[in-house]
Amino acid sequence: MDIMIVGASMGLGRALMDGLAQDGHTMHGVARRAPAAASSALPPDAFSKQHWFSADLSHADAAPALAAACPDALDVLIYNLGIWEDTAFTEQYDFLSQSDQALRRLVDVNLTGALLTLRHLLPYLLRSSQPRLILTGSTSGLRQSGRPEVAFGATKFALNGLADSLREGYRDQGLAVTCLQLGYLNTTDGLDVPLQAAAQRDLGETIPVHDVLTIVRSLLQLSPASFVRELTLPALRDSRF
Repeated sequence: MDIMIVGASMGLGRALMDGLAQDGHTMHGVARRAPAAASSALPPDAFSKQHWFSADLSHADAAPALAAACPDALDVLIYNLGIWEDTAFTEQYDFLSQSDQALRRLVDVNLTGALLTLRHLLPYLLRSSQPRLILTGSTSGLRQSGRPEVAFGATKFALNGLADSLREGYRDQGLAVTCLQLGYLNTTDGLDVPLQAAAQRDLGETIPVHDVLTIVRSLLQLSPASFVRELTLPALRDSRF
């Protein structure tokens, strides 16, 4: 498969990039700054399957430029990009202390960037015999999430509306759209750290990226007759769930 990941240079995006490359897929990673050297966790044959594009999707011209460099067809597009407010997920967070500029940039990256990127890349995805779009949402975007981050929660909540509309608009063309509503992630431990060790970090209150990779691998194995509409994956010890 030809798979593009937007937001692929670190954390979850990099784990998906590396793990799916090791499965033999051809990977196209999009990041503001593409990695300069091969990942030490990857064998040379897997790294050779990774291709990188530099793009800052908070800029209006980034999506058309990315589409111009896109391969002729994509089988899977994973939109993993997202930023949050200053002091988010800390006791110091206060919506009223956020600057207008910071809030505009957050919306530009999380929502406007997603809309423009999909607008320009969707034609390439629809050329696949089984096109699949995976949106990385957040449990912060669910109703009654228990989180106070206003702008981040609003943009992640908006992804559900985007996904619903795309499903109806392109259902006849076989587009499968999945929203992954993820809880707090352990992005400190990459795939080079054993799963059981990664699962013990933060006393079980964060999710190893290995688990999300397992979910994505399962999605890619589904037939064209079915899809996962939405999947919520919180940490077991997240008291909100």
